[in-house]
Amino acid sequence: MTTGKVDFTGVQSTMLVTLFLKALDAEETEPVLGDRFAAEAVDRIDYDWAKLDKPTITRNRFGLALRTRQIDDWTADFLRRNPDATVLHLACGLDARAFRLDLPDGVRWFDVDLPDVIALRRELYEDADGYRMIGASVTGEDWLAEIPAGKPVFVIAEGLLMYLHEAEVWQLLGRLTEHFGTGELVFDGVLPWVAKLTQVLKKYLNRWYDYPAYWTPIRDGSDIARWNPRLLYRDHVALVAQYDRIPDRKLQRAYRLMSRFGPVRNYLRVFRADF
Repeated sequence: MTTGKVDFTGVQSTMLVTLFLKALDAEETEPVLGDRFAAEAVDRIDYDWAKLDKPTITRNRFGLALRTRQIDDWTADFLRRNPDATVLHLACGLDARAFRLDLPDGVRWFDVDLPDVIALRRELYEDADGYRMIGASVTGEDWLAEIPAGKPVFVIAEGLLMYLHEAEVWQLLGRLTEHFGTGELVFDGVLPWVAKLTQVLKKYLNRWYDYPAYWTPIRDGSDIARWNPRLLYRDHVALVAQYDRIPDRKLQRAYRLMSRFGPVRNYLRVFRADF
């Protein structure tokens, strides 16, 4: 069964890009992520995928897969240590992490995104024991009351915080640490020069299409405590440094070259923090 016609714009359109790139990775003989759910979703969603099948987009498939794979690894590690935990996936888009991972029976998983995004998700997936979708803006205040707070929580903010203004980041992280007693937060972030570049591009390219810009960069782990003093920086991974996981030799060489230069090596990293 296919979904209704889909035509998201702006930041919401990025979830279609990430889904398409994961589906491309799944077609590789040696995929980085190997997400069969993404490939199945692309087949079912009524969208003109040809608009995304361009070298400027498809060459990013392994970088996206590396980011998602690293967060999958950290999620699985947390759940091995906390098999009765709560997982809160913010701005989940169409990601199938809750189904891609082998979850312990005691885990309660909540996927949260805007109502129209969740409406599309419900055409692909269903709520079940231990799994629930919530349609709400993550910057809103009411939805968090629906999440039980008695267990350790693992908060995933993949492809989210960089799109929020810094004041929104502070407010969101403050609500999360106030609501939950203990847990971990994982998120990705860009350097300041990358954020500034996207803002310039947004200014000049919006006349043609709704270009999404990054508003909150991260310089290093100290920014995490500045956003919220309850958060303790744990570690980070520079994605381009994981070039040995890329099956495409040409792109692997490009990532290896990028990994040798600090500003480029760290342009996109995934971070982990405790609270």
